[in-house]
Amino acid sequence: MNKKKEVKFTETVLRDGHQSLMATRMKTEDMLPILEKMDEAGYYAIECWGGATFDASIRFLNEDPWERLREIKKRVTHTPLQMLLRGQNLLGYRHYADDIVDKFIEKTIENGIDIIRVFDALNDSRNMEACINAIKKHGGHAQLTICYTISPVHTVHYYQDLTKRLVELGADSICIKDMAGILTPYVVKELIPALKQVTSLPIEIHTHATSGVSEMTYLTAIEVEADIIDTAISPFSGGTSQPATESLSIVLTELGYDTHLNKEVLEEIADYFKPIKDHYLKEMILDPKMMTADPKALLYQVPGGMLSNLYSQLKQANAKERYEEVLREVPKVREDLGFPPLVTPMSQMIGTQAVFNVLSGERYKIIPNEIKDYVRGLYGTPPAPISESMRLLIIGKEEVITGRPADLLEPEFEKQKKEISSLAKTDEDVLIYAMFPQLGETFLKNKYQSKKVSVKEVIRINASM
Repeated sequence: MNKKKEVKFTETVLRDGHQSLMATRMKTEDMLPILEKMDEAGYYAIECWGGATFDASIRFLNEDPWERLREIKKRVTHTPLQMLLRGQNLLGYRHYADDIVDKFIEKTIENGIDIIRVFDALNDSRNMEACINAIKKHGGHAQLTICYTISPVHTVHYYQDLTKRLVELGADSICIKDMAGILTPYVVKELIPALKQVTSLPIEIHTHATSGVSEMTYLTAIEVEADIIDTAISPFSGGTSQPATESLSIVLTELGYDTHLNKEVLEEIADYFKPIKDHYLKEMILDPKMMTADPKALLYQVPGGMLSNLYSQLKQANAKERYEEVLREVPKVREDLGFPPLVTPMSQMIGTQAVFNVLSGERYKIIPNEIKDYVRGLYGTPPAPISESMRLLIIGKEEVITGRPADLLEPEFEKQKKEISSLAKTDEDVLIYAMFPQLGETFLKNKYQSKKVSVKEVIRINASM
């Protein structure tokens, strides 16, 4: 090489690593002892919050996600902290009013997040507008996201146009989010130069090892000048997670790239997480099935987190043997519904519909309300038109909205604050309730009242949601 080029690393073990491998069940107490050491590693950023971590903390771990963030920030004082945000959906499963979006982002930055990666499940940039306005207002870094997927409408030209819109919105950097691990070296070799033609902003690549091609994709992406890659420390890498941080750092260093990473510190971090991984394996929280590559992901296009959740869902229904059948149904449902990218909340919605189609023995015999709302236009515009026959099957002759969905929502923060005033002591508490009313109320009772809600009651509420 004629010159030494740098490649920056974002570490995902505290968020997407364990979200993808074990449905976001890592406890805060397992994270805290290693944070100072992680701060010394030389990472560009540490992804530690957002995605499913907020929901899982209160639903399964009885932990305050805001307190987790504050505790992480106390210990990580040099490396930027990063989170994943679902656009107008924030960290929940519906669109929230603009005042909720603004307040949530204000508190997110105030409590310690530096970089907010914003995506919309449909790549509908209108659903990112309120987020980026709030990020700019409150002094954060707005990384706007392309959700990569494959369909007749998702061409390189499509992604170029989307990138232009994100730049116009005010992005500070661009992320290509390959949630299913289906971005191949052949495609990335064309895609990144095409995006570089329309923006000079840093481009970060996020992929998963699900299909077995991730390391090759990263190396090719770096050759065509990707700036940042997402990796996970080795004990929580591979399978449905990201490629291993240490391995790529070693290879790229040999190729003449400056990764800014400290090899000895990475080894210490890996050694710390090895027994943590063994514990979750022993407790059967981490399923070995999620830790091996499956090339069929290139056919099904199912993200790692969705794979683990689907498997868990079928396991609870005593239908594990129908896992492959459900996977085959997923792309069929996706085509029926206009080829939405399989990312939260669409991945859960499409996955649930596929499970219902298989287990009920009749396609669309059972249709969740979320799917009906999607077809009504309440999540935004599908990438491809939904056929009239499918629309009639799902919502009959109901009107489909075409505007920005959040424009239909009235301000709601003060209303939510009033509703939960007997329990909430902070705006952060109000936001927990606003996103998950039943679950949030139960959590706040457990947090503040001397009489705790029973585990049986928490399970009942979870099952009803």
